[in-house]
Order: sequence, then structure tokens, then C-alpha cells
Amino acid sequence: MTSRKPSLPPATIFLFGAHGDLVRRLLVPALYRLACAGYLPDDVDIIGVDHNEASDEQFRSRLGDFMLQLAADPCAEGGGEPVKKRQWSRFAQRLSYLKGDFLEHETYDAIRRRLDKTKSGNAIFYLATAPRFFADVVTQLAQAGLLKEARGSYRRLVIEKPFGTDVQSACALNAHLLGLMDESSIYRIDHFMGKDAVRGILAARLGVPWMEAFWNRHYIDHVQITAAETLGVEGRGKFYEGTGALRDMVPNHLFQLLAMVAMEPPAANQRDSLRDESATVLGAIRRFTPRQAAAHSVRGQYRAGRTDGQRVPGYRSEPGVARSSNAETFAALKLYVDTWRWADVPFYLRTGKRMSRRATEIALHFRPTPLTGGIPSDMAAGGGYLTLRIDPEAEIAFDLQAKVPGPQMKLGPVQLRYAAADHFQLPTATGYESLLYGCLSGDQTLFQRADAIEAAWRAVEPFQQAWSRDDTIRPYAAGTDGPAAATDLIKKDGYDWHAI
Repeated sequence: MTSRKPSLPPATIFLFGAHGDLVRRLLVPALYRLACAGYLPDDVDIIGVDHNEASDEQFRSRLGDFMLQLAADPCAEGGGEPVKKRQWSRFAQRLSYLKGDFLEHETYDAIRRRLDKTKSGNAIFYLATAPRFFADVVTQLAQAGLLKEARGSYRRLVIEKPFGTDVQSACALNAHLLGLMDESSIYRIDHFMGKDAVRGILAARLGVPWMEAFWNRHYIDHVQITAAETLGVEGRGKFYEGTGALRDMVPNHLFQLLAMVAMEPPAANQRDSLRDESATVLGAIRRFTPRQAAAHSVRGQYRAGRTDGQRVPGYRSEPGVARSSNAETFAALKLYVDTWRWADVPFYLRTGKRMSRRATEIALHFRPTPLTGGIPSDMAAGGGYLTLRIDPEAEIAFDLQAKVPGPQMKLGPVQLRYAAADHFQLPTATGYESLLYGCLSGDQTLFQRADAIEAAWRAVEPFQQAWSRDDTIRPYAAGTDGPAAATDLIKKDGYDWHAI
């Protein structure tokens, strides 16, 4: 969220899948926080849509009860913040409920009647549903005339990831949507992009001139991007069986971070320039053959072990998981971005569940100096790392070597560190706050465009093909940092994974 609070027009937000986990755990809390901070005007109403029976009061009460649970759980995403009774009571009055089946015309007739009673006719249709409903809901909205924009009003569609499961399905969904509405009205949401620390990557690059000066192949030797979790599948075994770490994390979260690192500086005063540059980078990821992809990747699956001091079961013992499952809970890839800035610089990506620590970070390793001068060659260190940490804390750190005080020439590791929490009062936020505000203000900067989505899936496709031909899975103990093969993947190039 920005410090400025320009006035927003009145609108109605329809939350499809209103009884789902996403709505209660992330969307409604984010809207409540926007309201408390003064970013959500009083004339923005929120209507939940689902097939379950519920009155307005029951809907409000269920959400209120969950807000209290969230406040009592500081470990939950966005949790630990007390609910302000007066603010919640005021916010809850704008919540209402509409019972309706997503596939029945009567549901959309009821939505139209609700909109006919509003002053502006502005509407945001948020699909917090299972992906199998995306195309059907949009078709029903179009057939009911709900996507047509009258003069002076807007209609916007918000779709959650996963946006497709491969190139073919992503292209088909894009084609379907773009046959019914314009790209300017489609908001493909990845809440990762709403995090302040992610947007801070560009601020660090472009806000400090000397930093952008070394941001290229002449100074950076390789780049590592890590998204590690200590959690397992947390009751989502059935979902994970059909998804796996590659589909779940790489074409969205990890590629968004890659794009932020590798893109060219966006043009000034052009609203879509950031998305232009992001799409260019994703389109420039080198397209491997399936054989090359197999040699540049590792699949892993956690076994029983210890995380956060507790004994935890292996993936195959999780509820909803087949006992012989080969779904990966860890993926490591080596990629290249074939642009002038990054030619021949390897990008190493890894993501996994049940790892030693929770951390999302980018580590840029500098090239060593060509001459060591007065430093003995056996002491000469590499160029050091610049680490941009997204999670759990927003940090920027330089890891480098400095002379140890004393008569002898000895080097020791030092770190120059900036932590956002040391300088700013950080609000409770998950990233959805900024994205929902973007929807209401009509700013698509942080949302994915059709060409970028398709480019990401094209880059992932060779790995999907390779793994479909050879489903070898490498085991790793819970509480470690992935299988040994992932260490070998980077070590054969002379590197080690950056310690998380």
C-alpha cells in the first residue's frame, strides 16, 4: 500500500467461493485491514457467493469468529493482530451473502438484481474457487450480460492461481477469457507480487544508482532463488498429488522473483511497462530439450524427519497421498535468461517443503576480482553475495570478506545488513492488501498478463516432459535442505547453495 489515499469510486466485490479457506483466511482479513487503514471507502460492499445455505448474519458471524482465531495465532499468515471491535462491527455491515450454484443461471440473475440496486454499477468478480470453475463462471457472467461495462462504470475479473497446469491449458483459458472480455479487465492474481519485499527488489535496484550499475553479467557470476518451507502439505495431500512443487511454485512465485531480478528497468510514465519487461524476461528463458531439462533439474520428496523440533511423517504417510506416490515436494532447476544483460549467467531455483528453515530469498553471487593485489592468493575470496530476503523478514544483506585487525593479512566474513523492521513500523499484511487495492483503483501493474503466463509455462514445459518420461524421485529427510542430488546439481558448476 502507498502513503497516498486517492478517492476510489463505489464498487461491489463478489467473492465466489465465499465459504472457502481463501476468503476467510486471506481475502476478508485483507479487506478489513484496508478498511482500518482508510484505503477502503465506505461505499465498497462485499457479497459472498456460494452454494451453502447462510443468512447475512451467519456469514458475518462465521467470518468474525475466524478473525478472532486468526488474531490468536501469531504463526498464521497475517495472524496475531488483535481485532478492533468497533472497526470490525462497522466493516461487517458491508458484508452480505448470496446463495447460488456457480453453474446455474439463477445465480447470475440474482447478481444482476443486486447490481441494479447500486448507484455506480462497478463490480469486481473475484473467483476464489477451484480452477475447474474458472471458465464456467466467466461464461455465465458473460451470458448474463454482467461483463458489459456501461458508460462510467467498470467490470473486473480476478482469477487466482493456478492459471492452467501446462502450456495448453493456460493458452486455452486465456483464449476463453479474451473471447469474452478485454485484457484490461482481467486481473490474474499472485499474492506474492503484493508483498512489499518483492516490490522492494526494484526499489533496491533502481533507487540506488550504484546498485543498478553492477546488476549484470559483468559483475554477477550466478543467481540463486530459494523458496523453502518447514511445513508439509498440511492436509492438502489430494491437491498436491495432482500438482507437485514444480506446478505449485515455479511458473508463478519463483518466476515472479526471477523476472524482478532479470528485467530491464521499466520505462517511466508508462503504466504497463513493468508487465512488458516481465513478459520479455520470461520469454527469454532458454528453452531446453527434455533431455537437457532432465540434466538441469532434480525432483525430491520428503521422508520422515524432524522440523521445528518435532518428529513429522514422510509425504507418503500424509492424508490423501498414495503410498507409492512420486509427486515431488522439492524441485531444483538450472536456467539461463538469454538477454544481453544476463547471457551465460546461470540461475539456480529451488523450492521445497519440510526443509530446515522457512525462507524465500534471492542471492546474487559476485564474480571474484581478477587480481588480488596485496592479498595472498590462498586467502582471496570469491566476490561475496548480495541477498534479498523476502520471507520471513524483509532484509538486504551484503556478505563479503574484510581484513581482520592485526599485523597479519587475514580475511574474515562480515555482513552489511538492512532490515525493514529496524527502520519502519511494519503493518500486518499478506500481500493481498496491495493487490485488492490495485483492483479497486484499476492498476494492473502487479498482476500477470496473458503473454507472461504463457511464457512461464513454455519455460516449464521441457521439465514437465522430462519428468513424465523419467519420474525418478530423490528422497530427503524432513528438516534438511533437499536431496543430495540438488547439491550435486550446483556443486558440479563449482558452487554451493547459499545457506538459508
